[in-house]
Amino acid sequence: MSRTGSKVINIDNVEISLNEVDITIKGKLGVMNVPQFKCLSVDIKENKLTVNRLNNLKTSRQKHGLFRSLLFNAVQGVSEGYKLNMYLQGIGYRVQKKGNDLEFSLGYSHPVLFKALEGVEFSVDGQNKFSVLSINKELVGQVCADIKKLRKRDAYKGKGIFFENEVPRKKPGKSIKK
Repeated sequence: MSRTGSKVINIDNVEISLNEVDITIKGKLGVMNVPQFKCLSVDIKENKLTVNRLNNLKTSRQKHGLFRSLLFNAVQGVSEGYKLNMYLQGIGYRVQKKGNDLEFSLGYSHPVLFKALEGVEFSVDGQNKFSVLSINKELVGQVCADIKKLRKRDAYKGKGIFFENEVPRKKPGKSIKK
């Protein structure tokens, strides 16, 4: 039995509708669809959602924990949402909000504009701190990874784009031998 797949999901303040193709989850922040696997079934009893396997094949066992995690992330997203905080470190590194998009000054000769995807919101706190908000956990992580790719971090000076709790690691420079 899968440890992750056998856990129960509390669905207070969330509306769930089941189809053969997907599961629709509605909450106070929005609506998400999770694709349904044919080898798994979903049961709803007393505001608790459980995922069960229809057979004991290897693929069913593999997808059991995954499907439960996808459902849990969707329930969590439509009820509370997801937020990742990031910051810029480096001389002249700045971020500004332009409409729904972000404009970065990252030491290039031109400002870099990052367009917001559908379902993603940005909030800027000061010149070098910003947050990525959405109901989709996958989308938040992907947008943050794309933002980090805008400027490769400098291992020697500690400059770059970082997550809130990420500590920039520096490499030691060359040592001069006498």
